[in-house]
Amino acid sequence: MNLESVLNTLETTGYVGHTISTEEGMILHNSLLILQNENHFRNTFFWGRILGVEKDYYIAFGYVRDALKGRMYYYSTDCINWGLLPNPTKYAKKVTPFCNTKFQGDPALVIDILIEKEETTWDSQLKKPEIKKLKEEDRLSATVHMISDEAAVVPRGGLFTRPDGVVVENLSFEGLKLLDARELNSYQHYRMPTLKWNTNLLTRDDYNYATDFLDPLDVDIPEGCWQVQILAGDTVAIVKSLYWPGLYFYHLVETPKHGFVYFGNGKKCLDTAFMLLPAT
Repeated sequence: MNLESVLNTLETTGYVGHTISTEEGMILHNSLLILQNENHFRNTFFWGRILGVEKDYYIAFGYVRDALKGRMYYYSTDCINWGLLPNPTKYAKKVTPFCNTKFQGDPALVIDILIEKEETTWDSQLKKPEIKKLKEEDRLSATVHMISDEAAVVPRGGLFTRPDGVVVENLSFEGLKLLDARELNSYQHYRMPTLKWNTNLLTRDDYNYATDFLDPLDVDIPEGCWQVQILAGDTVAIVKSLYWPGLYFYHLVETPKHGFVYFGNGKKCLDTAFMLLPAT
């Protein structure tokens, strides 16, 4: 969510039970405004909060020129002092899914992760435990980037590709109509596209590459891993990810206001595919 929405969470994420107190919102707004001025960001967003045992992690990001390629992430434990979140390493991305413990709130903490490896011998199959070490700051970075890649959402037309290839916010975006807001294909992943460019071209009659270059949500597997709800008298659209409980996208219908925010423990629900199986 952008800076303006931080002060008005009752009108957006309050419908799903997650809000920011007035005092906390004022501190966040002022500190993020300073962060934006210091880094000369074109826009700054509050990404969300990852819950920890001792302290919570507040995450924010901003960009100078490109809304997709130029995003820089920051984290804080007091909403005032922000530190640059490093890019996740391949090792951190590989090990983080095996970490089942809660975040502690200490970026310098090194945790032990137990990974069971199966080794096949000539007469049996054994499970040999292996211990991996991971710094919590690296785990935080991998978690934030995984959630952003898999669950961050933007409405169709919210981002615009300029002729020079730079992705910016669409200033002419006036919001989704109510009928479109009910459809899952009206929402896209807020990340660099991973599907071929002609995937959308073959599925939409009103295709426009300038706004339809992102991956739509309706092609995600399994079907039903996203939920769309229309609340507050058909004025607010909420999109939820079943894979990442706590990630909520909101959009005030027929207005340009939209955003996403995450409130959770940073754990992915791996049972989503089994939950969506039809009853027998």
